Order: sequence, then C-alpha cells, then structure tokens
Amino acid sequence: MVRVAAAQLETGQDPAANLAACLRAIDSAAAQGAELIVLPEFCNHLSWYEDRAHARRLACRHGDPFLTAISERAAGHRAYVKIGVTLAREDGRTTGASLLYGPDGALLGEADKQTLMGAENDHLDPGTAVGPVISTELGRLGMYACMEGVISEVTRGLTLRGAQVLLNSLNSFAVDEASLHIPVRAAENKVWVVAANKVGPLIPADMLESVGAGLGVPPEWLHGAGESQIVAPDGTVVARAPRAGEAVVVADIDVTLADSKLRPDGTDILAARRPALYRPIAAEPRGRRAPAGAERLTAAVVRPRDEPGTAEELIGQAAAGGAELIVLPELCGVSAEEAARAVRGTAAHVVLSEIRQGAHEGLLISGEGVVGRQRALHPVTRHAGRVTSLGDGLEIFELPWGRLAVIVGDDALFPETFRLAALADADVVAVPFTPSEAWELEYGLLERAAENRLNVVAAGHDGPAGLAGAILATPRDFTLWTAWEGPFSGRISHPIVTPVKNGDRSVSADLHPAQAVNRHVSRGTDLVDGRPWRLVDALQKGNR
Repeated sequence: MVRVAAAQLETGQDPAANLAACLRAIDSAAAQGAELIVLPEFCNHLSWYEDRAHARRLACRHGDPFLTAISERAAGHRAYVKIGVTLAREDGRTTGASLLYGPDGALLGEADKQTLMGAENDHLDPGTAVGPVISTELGRLGMYACMEGVISEVTRGLTLRGAQVLLNSLNSFAVDEASLHIPVRAAENKVWVVAANKVGPLIPADMLESVGAGLGVPPEWLHGAGESQIVAPDGTVVARAPRAGEAVVVADIDVTLADSKLRPDGTDILAARRPALYRPIAAEPRGRRAPAGAERLTAAVVRPRDEPGTAEELIGQAAAGGAELIVLPELCGVSAEEAARAVRGTAAHVVLSEIRQGAHEGLLISGEGVVGRQRALHPVTRHAGRVTSLGDGLEIFELPWGRLAVIVGDDALFPETFRLAALADADVVAVPFTPSEAWELEYGLLERAAENRLNVVAAGHDGPAGLAGAILATPRDFTLWTAWEGPFSGRISHPIVTPVKNGDRSVSADLHPAQAVNRHVSRGTDLVDGRPWRLVDALQKGNR
C-alpha cells in the first residue's frame, strides 16, 4: 500500500506567501505519512497577468529559490511531490508545468499543459510534447493539469503508455471538476487519480466584484472549488476535501489495482480499443461545418415489459406525447416491424439494436421501417460467439431536427467513440446499451455529453446503483466570459440530466440540438478543436 495526499491551498500575488502555503501543505501531508503529495496548479502566482511579459517575469525557473525550496522539502520528508507552476523555459516559451520531485529532491519529470483554458491562452504557451510516464518505487506516475482533465485525450494517452496513478493539479472554480471530470478519468481508464484543486479567490480580490458583474457570476463563485480528492480505478472517491479552506486529504492505495483493465464480463477496455478507427482525432481541426440543429427536440427512453403488445403500446404513447426520438435498450427483443408500426403516421424515429448475421447493429426506424444501421465497433466478451463482425466507422444520420449518431452497446464505454461523433458534427447520440458498472451512468455518459457538447439519449436494462439510462441535454448556459442567462450553479461543462431509474418504463425530456454548435468552454478554448491533436499518437497505436 502507498499513502498518497492531495493538498488544496490558496495562492495570491505574493510569491513568498504562496511558497509558504505550499511548504505548509507538504509538511502537513508528510506528518500524516504521505509518500506522494500532489499540490494544485499555478502555485507560484495567481493566474492573472497584465500581459505575456508580466507572466514570464513572474514564472519560475529551474533552480530558482521557489522550486529549490520545494525540492528541498521533498527531500527533507523523503516524499514524492508534484506541483503545478508557470515555468519560463529557455526557448522563450512560458508554460503551465507539472513538476515531480523525488524523495532525494531530484526533478524526476515535467509535463507542460497541452490544452490551455481561457485567458491562459493570452499569457502562456501550450505544451509541445506529451508528458512522461515516470517509473518510481511507488508505481508508474503520469501528470496532467486542470483543463486537460475536462477532455479525455491526455489521461487516455498516459494510461495507454502504462501509468497506474494520474496526478492532477487544478486551478478551477467549477464544481463539476469534483463531481464529474476528476472521477471519470479514473473510472474510464481504471487507474488511480490524485487531484488537488485551489481554494480562495482565483482572480485579484479587488477585482472580484467587477469581473463577476461582467460574467453574470456572483463573486463568491470565482473562488477555487476545492474538493481535492483521491479516486480509485472503479471511480469510487476514497477521500475528498471540503469545498473551502486549506486542507490535506490522504488515503492508502493499492497501486496494482490499476493493472487490471477487465470489465465484469471479462472485456479488457484497453485491448478492445480499435486504434485504426480513431485517426480523425489526430487530424487538424477544421471547425464544425454542419448547420445547427433544432432548438428543441423531445426524446424518450422506453423500456418495454415482457408482456405481448407492451412494447408497441409504450412506443406509441411516447410518440403520441410528442417524442421524435425514442431509444430502447440494446437487444430488448422488440423487432423493427413492431417499432415501425408503433410510430407509423408520426414524425418519430426509434433506435434499438439486434444481432443479425454475426453483427450487433443499432437500427434507426421510422414508420416506414429501417432507415439506417450502425454496427457495433468494439469487441465485447459477453457477446463472444454471437458477434463476429464489427463496423468500420461511425455513421451520421440526417434527420429533420439535426444530425444523429447511434452508439451501440459497449461502444459507449470508449471516449474515442463519442469524440468521433463530435468530429462528424453530430448533435444527438442515441445509445442502446446495458450498464454493468456504476460509473457508466454516474460519470461516463455524462462526461461524453459534456466533453463533446453532445445531447445523449441512453436506454439500458436495469443497472447498478438503481440506474438504467439517462437523457442528457446540452445546456444553453455554457461559455465562460459571456454573461449567463440563468443563475450560475458552479457547473461549467456538465449536461442537464434526466435520469432513467430501474423500473421506469418511459421517461421523456427535451434536448437542445442547436447547442451542439457551441463548443467554446471559454474564450479561446474549444472542447473539440482544442484537443491536443498533434500529441495523440498513443491513441492510434496498438494497445498495452
């Protein structure tokens, strides 16, 4: 077992005070027996600058007093310390850098932030190389920072290169970091995550009122959101700090739990990947080209009973109630003919799945019959022997209200699949599937909607934690640096969730296809085109 710590603290515009806070956090963690300590992002100075020259003047340099003190404190406690700072590099770049110091004080590795957030683009330079996976006596460690965890590519790449523990330093006031973006990276990759966020104001205190007024955000929301945490490979949060106040949380972790990538049915989530399909993720961004979809679409999840006639009745009721997209669980036993009869004479389309000629296919059905087919893309152990043929790409179906992708069964486990849908300018994704791990509906599908700005309708059979599916709508309030229409909730990149519970037979909710066009989470930061597309080689190579 290894004892790890996540420390949250406040930083301001006084580097000496910031250093004192960092050293205090290291001392506190070490006093609790921590062997690996993670500090937040931008520990050396508040991330607020007049211009690029100002940011460079205040940045750390290797061997300067600030970093030397961190190195010496790591050596003094015989601990590994990961810290995030701005770093003035010799080539003229100023980066947001993650640095790992070993128990002898040596710098073991560094990783520049690849995807910058908002105003960081004005003052810093993005990383030009992937961060290392560092082999230590504690295990294999990978580092990332804040916005790199709001999209999937960086953490996926570290996992594919062998990381067992991912160390995340944050500088965020978004409460959805702790509730969604941090734990999902552990669960989807089956690794440990140790994440340290800031507390206190993230902009100069004397500017809180004016900046908050400009954004339509109450000033108290412009503080670091805290909730630093340690997350197990199944997505369980084993330790969490409070929302506010300096704090250190510790946990004893078994690093080897990250060595197994097996699902309950025996599917290896890394070995089942199909890198050849993911080439568009490494293509140069081209921007969204398709026009916006409809402002509003009513969707329904229908889960029929076993009694004869029940399926047609429930589907027909959903269509009569105004649902134009109706999704059923995978392999639910309803035929295409039954579904077509149920919606005949309406504008509704139904999505369900069947196994036909050795392929697991999602079917798109109108009142006239099957109008589209999508084969499952990834192998699944639970369908071994029944499914012998896989699809070779993701189709997009043009419908009156927008562009639909169908993601079949366990294809929903892979962040790459939804990224392909976003790159193909999908507005809505229908997911007929079967949940088997709690994280899929607690984090997984929510993150797929959030990180790609996709509306998602997921219909499953009864699953763990009492959930069988969800309808996930893209919210209108999203982009930072523009005033919000509604009250600010602290969530920035998070869908509107309508849960489907075990036992529910029909659940409906409105989606917003037109909102899929807006992917800018902040000025200069596009969730899709801002992916580190030049640095995703690991996603396209053979698996472990």
